[in-house]
Parts: sequence; structure tokens; C-alpha cells
Amino acid sequence: MVSPDEHTPDQAASWRLSQELVGEIRDADTILLGLPLYNFGPPSVVKSWVDHLIAYGLSIDPETHEGLLGGRDMLVLGARGGGYGPGTPRHGWDHAEPWLPHGLSLTGLEPRFIVAELTLADVNPAMAELKPLAAESLAAAETAIDEQWGAAVAA
Repeated sequence: MVSPDEHTPDQAASWRLSQELVGEIRDADTILLGLPLYNFGPPSVVKSWVDHLIAYGLSIDPETHEGLLGGRDMLVLGARGGGYGPGTPRHGWDHAEPWLPHGLSLTGLEPRFIVAELTLADVNPAMAELKPLAAESLAAAETAIDEQWGAAVAA
């Protein structure tokens, strides 16, 4: 919120990065974001990326507060080592997927999600009985990706 002519050197460097990242989004028709779940939330680099995208004058109109990055397709490919869906012991513990739409809402971006769960089942012996569910989740995610790309090619 500090005027660029009043930036400290560190603030100026951060603002330049925000300009670069917002510019990349403006130049894109489609944004593809990988979003693993780390300790029930988004990785810090994704949080930092979102923080840089929330920039008045770049991604948000400072007068109307309207998001300036809407009109782009944003697809988020999520990966969760465990199961966090309805009926699972950790339902509601995924704080990445619900957070991201809120974090980006100021910019006008509206992410859509395709998620694979139980991705650690093949490497964690304690999850061995979940391998079939992990395979189902991965297959469903791959099908959704194929359908997404098929729709894009058809358009």
C-alpha cells in the first residue's frame, strides 16, 4: 500500500516481483497450478505467490476494488498424501483447497480443482490397504484431466 516512490529497496524488489508475476498471469489464457497438501495447508511458496498476486494497482483496481485478472481459466491439480474427503477421519483438515479461492478472489481468478488423494499409499506401509482407493482417486483425476483437455481441444 506504500507508494512506489516511497519504497525501501526491499519493498521495491518485492513490488518488481509482484509486477512480474501478475504480468505472467495477464499474459496467460490458462493458468495451471500444482497444489500439494503440506501439513494440512498449501506450501509456503504457493502462499507467497498468492500474496504477490494480491497487489492494488496491478491485480486489483484501487478505486473499485474489482479483480483485474478474471476471464482466465485456472486449473489447480491437487495432490494429498492422505484422505481428506467426506467420511474420512481427516475430513476438513485440508486447508489448502478451501483457502485458495478465497486468497485469489480479490484478483478475479476463480480456480477449478482436480485432486488425487492417498498419494502416499504406495510408499507408506501403514496405508497398504488403501492402495485400491488411491488407484481409484488417481484414475478419476486422470480422467478429469483428459476431459478438461478434450474440452479445450474441441473448443
